Amino acid sequence: MDVMAALAALAALAALGCAFVPRVSAALAAGAAGAVSLAVTAAHPLLGRREASVPWMLAEVLALLVLVVLAARYAPGRRVVAAAGLPGAAVALTLLRVLWPGEPSLMAAGCAGWSLPAVAAAAMGLYARSLDAARRRAVAGARRAQRLAIARDLHDYVAHDVNGMLVQAQAARSVPGPLPPAVADALRRIEEAGLRALTSMDRMVEMLHERPGGGHDRHLPGVEALEGLVDGFSPPVRLTVAAGLGLSREASATVYRVVSEALTNVRRHAGEAGRVEVEVGAQGSSVRVRISDDGGGRSGAASAGGPGASAGRGGFGLAGLTERVGMLGGSLSAGPTRNGWHVTAVLPARALPPAEATA
Repeated sequence: MDVMAALAALAALAALGCAFVPRVSAALAAGAAGAVSLAVTAAHPLLGRREASVPWMLAEVLALLVLVVLAARYAPGRRVVAAAGLPGAAVALTLLRVLWPGEPSLMAAGCAGWSLPAVAAAAMGLYARSLDAARRRAVAGARRAQRLAIARDLHDYVAHDVNGMLVQAQAARSVPGPLPPAVADALRRIEEAGLRALTSMDRMVEMLHERPGGGHDRHLPGVEALEGLVDGFSPPVRLTVAAGLGLSREASATVYRVVSEALTNVRRHAGEAGRVEVEVGAQGSSVRVRISDDGGGRSGAASAGGPGASAGRGGFGLAGLTERVGMLGGSLSAGPTRNGWHVTAVLPARALPPAEATA
């Protein structure tokens, strides 16, 4: 019996067993088995061995192929090449134990053909790796959708109820006649606590609406970046921005979001449009942004904020933007025009106190 071949096969089988132990890295097990196999292959001609034990060699090759699959699937990104490459190269070179000594071209051709199973094993592992990544992205997307649903429920129901209690406390403080000091102090503390609760919920909704890539509204561009947004857009966009708007950071970022979402819907649903107009101007103490196109109204239902609303660049679609504009104390509408579609938003130029914005 070939002791060296048996030892190499047992080492590969032991590494394969260790790869399924939770605390052992599949990359480490595959690399170690590949290194041992390569060492045995290199020592085979040096020890004067002319024959190899085929059964042991086949067992070793099968174990190495499984390790290639595991390494290609589970090894960390920077180590996957080495982790899968060592056992893969070991599989290809094991044939030298049978062909040595021989014609160099024959040995090269044999090793090249013997490497095909290793290539197939690596492809299987990489395919499984891509499926794992897609599954993780799907789970992350589902969790994000659930977080956004919770955020909307929180704002629509809890904030509404808190705001109702706040209004009742304010009404009680304004009744004619003096109030007992203890009652007046309690009503004042209820009002302050309600304002703090509304502010905290607004901040939490903002955090839940954070983009997947880690971006946040404080990093979003505002009105000053609209020119860059519309530049090169097809169809051409006529941009009009009034001077001296004095927008808050939240209002400026929301105007940018509304324009971005509307242009995305024009591109998706009104490809035949020949003209798009974007107007940003003052309307009393508010800012009004209107995006209109001449695409025949085909950007309709899909962009109106219903069940089919597109996600767009903002990640929420116009339905989410309607909620966002409402949180700032404004309103958003979308609908057909005489020959196209419009999206119009009106929101305060400056941020409102929480109680006013959610009223």
